[in-house]
Amino acid sequence: MAWMQSLNPPLRDWRGQSVWILGASSGIGRATAAALHAQGALVTVSARSAQALQEFVREHPGSNAQVLDSSDAQAVAQVAQQCWPGSAPDMLLYCAGHYQPMRAQAMDLDDMRRHWEINYQGALNVLQAVLPAMRARGNGHISLVASVAGYRGLPNSLAYGPTKAAMINLAENLYLDLQTDGIAVSVVNPGFVQTPLTDKNSFSMPALITPAQAAAAMLRGWAQGRFEIHYPRRFTLWMKLLRLLPNRWYFYLVRKATL
Repeated sequence: MAWMQSLNPPLRDWRGQSVWILGASSGIGRATAAALHAQGALVTVSARSAQALQEFVREHPGSNAQVLDSSDAQAVAQVAQQCWPGSAPDMLLYCAGHYQPMRAQAMDLDDMRRHWEINYQGALNVLQAVLPAMRARGNGHISLVASVAGYRGLPNSLAYGPTKAAMINLAENLYLDLQTDGIAVSVVNPGFVQTPLTDKNSFSMPALITPAQAAAAMLRGWAQGRFEIHYPRRFTLWMKLLRLLPNRWYFYLVRKATL
């Protein structure tokens, strides 16, 4: 039946595919870049850390590094034009992220803006740089890394959660608009992954996985043509269930479990 078919064309053969990964200096982005490089993809890695990118290139011959702050729209456009003049990568993976635990009792507006600039505005800057060429070409894949923190409100997520909710909504809108243009769109919603960002958490993180496990889950999701890729499923399925609860039950259970 048509409604049971994959929402995106399955991506299984990465040989010769150009992939631009933003947020590739560590964590999920770096692990995914390494996994795709091993599959034969032509990987371009971007992040703010020049040293981390140089190390990646040394360890993965044939890859390309472009030091970049994704919140700088002009710099993003220059890198896109330099690397793919008149064209665009076959896949864009936006994995850049900023996270600082925050609650309303200690609201930091400057840091909230920084969350927005990196986690969401940066994605818009990259889309502006590559989407016209993808549409003109009639193919490509855009994958945005959000988070289960974007499903519903959570403690310590005052600054982070809203940016990830925006990314989920952005991906849904992009899918609706771009499917007829031949462009695939996916959204990645990780649970807890051992990264420099989650190292800031002072609480026990259930079902914690490694970046390599996260990358493997993403490659499986793309191979299956999924729109949403979420992992580890033993945790994220519970988070999805919580989304369906009435507000009174949801707030009670989250407070009971986390406060």
